[in-house]
Amino acid sequence: MIQDIVKRFDPLPPKSKLVIFGGGFSGQRIASFARGLGIKVLCSRRNKESEGADFIFNTEKEISNEIFEGTTHVLSCIPPLLNGEDPVLLKLKTQLLNSKNLKWVGYLSTTGVYGDTKGGWVNENTSPNPQQERSIRRFSCEKQWIETKLPIQILRLPGIYGPGRSAFESLFNGTTKMIDKPDQVFSRIHVDDIAGSVLFLINLYSQGKNPLVVNVADDLPTSNLEVITFAAKIAKKSIPLKIPFDIAKKEMSPMALSFWQENRKVDNKLLCQKLGYSLIYPDFKSGLKNCFSKLKMNE
Repeated sequence: MIQDIVKRFDPLPPKSKLVIFGGGFSGQRIASFARGLGIKVLCSRRNKESEGADFIFNTEKEISNEIFEGTTHVLSCIPPLLNGEDPVLLKLKTQLLNSKNLKWVGYLSTTGVYGDTKGGWVNENTSPNPQQERSIRRFSCEKQWIETKLPIQILRLPGIYGPGRSAFESLFNGTTKMIDKPDQVFSRIHVDDIAGSVLFLINLYSQGKNPLVVNVADDLPTSNLEVITFAAKIAKKSIPLKIPFDIAKKEMSPMALSFWQENRKVDNKLLCQKLGYSLIYPDFKSGLKNCFSKLKMNE
């Protein structure tokens, strides 16, 4: 339960108000955690019919200045436009700059900005070298946020998973593919640890501990084969036959192929050792056990 998890976190300063742009998978979880701490939260969606839509934000619609009244913290989870512009800054930069109470502004980016390191480790001191178009656009947005001189913090995320979005869904619907690419690893983060990290970093920022960039990843980069094998064991499902990458790639979409073209491990020592965040799910095994428990509850 969320209430059990949020007990791990310190409350935010009194009268805090968090506005989240982009109420998707991560945004909704962050909103739930923040509300569990008693914080006033407003979360945007593109359409009023979408779950958790406190207000509507898209590039065609103006929003009321009332949204920013009393706002102390802002988080953007919205991806870049195709031209590399940040949609929140494009529409709301002046309103953000004129907000008198802002204590922290967060931007969820991607560890894809580091590019391909052939399986080597990256940390916050690694020079970005984005190679995929979507990562190039993300890095462009990072720079746009930094140039505002707002109290900005960039959170770089690897692959995101959690209940309803894990290895189990493809196992149960029969679409799992055991793609074998030797020495290929991926870093991951459970959605609960994204939410936990956001709240943790907001509090640290108010204490003067404010690194510009923070990697939010778990402790154990690993291959997709290990993840699927562990999920199948928990679910008591048979493991599909391995498919060599050179064969599998012939049927991959450009997006899927792009993920397999980069290989890196994401270092989380800044977040977890230097800043002191304690991961709720420090590796894929603990995270998958959580995802499976939620599946069982929903049966």
